[in-house]
Amino acid sequence: MATRRRIPAADGQAALDAWRSGSTDRKVVAAAVRYSLEELAERAPGNSVEVRVPPFGVAQCIEGPRHTRGTPPNVVECDAATWLELATGGTGWAAAVAAGRVAASGLRAELAEWLPLFGTRQAPASR
Repeated sequence: MATRRRIPAADGQAALDAWRSGSTDRKVVAAAVRYSLEELAERAPGNSVEVRVPPFGVAQCIEGPRHTRGTPPNVVECDAATWLELATGGTGWAAAVAAGRVAASGLRAELAEWLPLFGTRQAPASR
């Protein structure tokens, strides 16, 4: 089932471009976050992982057991700047988690396969 879009693609891309150019305007950041969360839900459909970017949005994604009540068992949460860096390839998943910029709990709370949504993948973090 396709995700119901609330942010038109042109508006979402414009918000991402403005954010990449340095805009910190709350409306721009909100549109960029919401658009990228919608894109994640479109590319990784499902309900087993909840991705939270407070206060701007939340998305459920990735196939697996559906969660219906209470706190989801698989949650990813981060601030808007971190989320947009992940979504655009500005930082990699492993690096953001290692730095404590992303809280990921649950066996399925792993988004490396799906990120970045826009841009190029970061090289794996060296050990």
